[in-house]
Amino acid sequence: MTEISPEALCPCRAASQDPHAFSDCCGPYLARTKNPPTAETLMRSRYSAFARGDVDYLYDTLAEDQRGDFDRAATSDWANKSEWLGLDILAVEDGGEGDPTGTVSFVAHFSRDGKKLTHRERSLFRRDGEGRWRFARELPMKGETVVLGAQPGRNDPCPCGSGKKYKKCCGAAA
Repeated sequence: MTEISPEALCPCRAASQDPHAFSDCCGPYLARTKNPPTAETLMRSRYSAFARGDVDYLYDTLAEDQRGDFDRAATSDWANKSEWLGLDILAVEDGGEGDPTGTVSFVAHFSRDGKKLTHRERSLFRRDGEGRWRFARELPMKGETVVLGAQPGRNDPCPCGSGKKYKKCCGAAA
């Protein structure tokens, strides 16, 4: 796991006009001392978990029905071999403190093997039986034409970050 000092700026770049220290932003969620109060906050903390290589947090914040196909080794490889450059939230639908579900559309910026890359996703989040937010699944982006380029192999980790193999996640619909 990559160490981030408590004074360092949070990888999720929350409030980019007034950046937050990791200890005041996603730090308490990754330390498991607080639960994210909204779907967006969970999304930001999951991005920070990728930046830190905290695979246990990524697993812990999956919905129960998503955990069976979680590939810990592939997720760790993706998290630790990438340099995480920032997160842009594009849209949030529901997912507030009183909502049972919410969606967050985002762009994650990272580099791997010297190439700057982006990952665009629209994620569905839902509360578990104890009221905690969990990542439920990836949804199609609204109004966006899908352009296929280089695709992962069927046994590669899914680029959506779910921790599943591509064939069991986004590749299942292809």
